[in-house]
Amino acid sequence: MTRRNAPIRNAPSRDAPSWNVASRYALRITSIAAALGLWQLLTSLDVDLWLRFSQFPTVTDVARAFADRLAGDDYWTDLTDSLTRILAGFLLAAVLGVATGALVARSRLAEDLLGTVLEVVRPIPAIALVPVAILLFPDNEQGIVFITCTAAFFPVLVSTRHAVRALTPVWEEAVRTMGGGRLRILASVVLPGALPGIFGGLSVGIGVSWICVISAEMISGQYGVGYRTWQDYTVVDYPGVFVGMVTIGVLGWLTSTAVELAGRRLTRWLPRTSYVPGVRPPRRGRGAATPVPAGSRNDARAKGRTEEEVPHDQLV
Repeated sequence: MTRRNAPIRNAPSRDAPSWNVASRYALRITSIAAALGLWQLLTSLDVDLWLRFSQFPTVTDVARAFADRLAGDDYWTDLTDSLTRILAGFLLAAVLGVATGALVARSRLAEDLLGTVLEVVRPIPAIALVPVAILLFPDNEQGIVFITCTAAFFPVLVSTRHAVRALTPVWEEAVRTMGGGRLRILASVVLPGALPGIFGGLSVGIGVSWICVISAEMISGQYGVGYRTWQDYTVVDYPGVFVGMVTIGVLGWLTSTAVELAGRRLTRWLPRTSYVPGVRPPRRGRGAATPVPAGSRNDARAKGRTEEEVPHDQLV
């Protein structure tokens, strides 16, 4: 005779991950250290099989050049200029992209007026607009911000448009039933429901912005990380070139992480998947109980009730 309400043995626990957080971070640091060690080995031994690593500076050369740059004022001036350009262009693209994407997705008139023009302009690389920026704007600074904004605008526009169109109409009908107008629907249904897609476009847009702002600085800039990297290449300062590359990579990673964290914070109300990276699902042992669907015959017996005590429509 089995006991009623007996505890289930070997129940999976979400609080017992196989890998803790420290182990995961240690693995990430190990992968970076391994990549740097391989770089140092190939360049110090002047390995020239098919790829010519003898032309590359070693990790120690880049580290010395990085330390020298950090001690000077030019590095921080370039860093400030690049960050100012990227933030100005990206924030402008975020506002315009979300507004235009929602407008095109919600209005047939806006889609007819703007849709074709935007789709024709979208395939043009933003860096190809450098001559246009030089002709349009009185100084290079505004032109670089324009190129950065254009690069991030279209990913945000497309993701917002698709996210808004994918919303279920039941939510909008519910708000209208309760007397809500267009502004209420926009604030309560459209923008909150499209937030995951919008932040997906923002994550893509910030990466494309870095690519284009660096390229624009190389072509028409006077200061900035891209400008300094190109100048180092022209004077054959290869460690300085790699300092610029590392700086660009770190800045891109930091800004992308900031966008992702902001997206998670603003969408905390959304249901999350039960999958946790690095956590393996527990294996079911021989004594583990099989989950019982709610409302089934076995569920009724597990709760100590007979079939007569359970409504007929809940028996399967």
